Amino acid sequence: MALSANDAFSAGRRRGRGRRARRAALSEINVTPLVDVMLVLLIIFMISAPLLTVGVPLELPKTEAAAMQDQNEPLTVSVKADGSIFLNQIQVPFSAFSSALRDVATPGRPIYVRADGRARYAIVAQVMASLSASGFAKINLITDSGGPSSDADRSDRPAAAERELRR
Repeated sequence: MALSANDAFSAGRRRGRGRRARRAALSEINVTPLVDVMLVLLIIFMISAPLLTVGVPLELPKTEAAAMQDQNEPLTVSVKADGSIFLNQIQVPFSAFSSALRDVATPGRPIYVRADGRARYAIVAQVMASLSASGFAKINLITDSGGPSSDADRSDRPAAAERELRR
């Protein structure tokens, strides 16, 4: 006659043929679905976060300068191709630029100047001079990377510009 494991432990209980042994409730939490959902959300937010930065649409000039690592919520001044000036995302006329600048920022705060590549140099220079006269020393120019190098081949320049450089 054979013994089963249930027979040895059920000495005081009623034995019944065909009855199943009671199992204890499983009290462990399965965290795998939670981890899967959190990783998917992390990936979604990592992809969508850079797209949430809203600014004035400009065509920035290309340079070889690397991106800056300091990201302390600077004040952004944008100059569009038509000469309009924006302080963060609010358009400000040049005559009221200095007073609006003093209302928004403190002189120790870094300022990023974003100027369209087609904007007149005189307007950008006037904005930079106004920033400097207002007491701001940390003025940074924002450009796109991947532009022509200073010692790159100059065969892509127009002939008139090349003659001007030789003078």
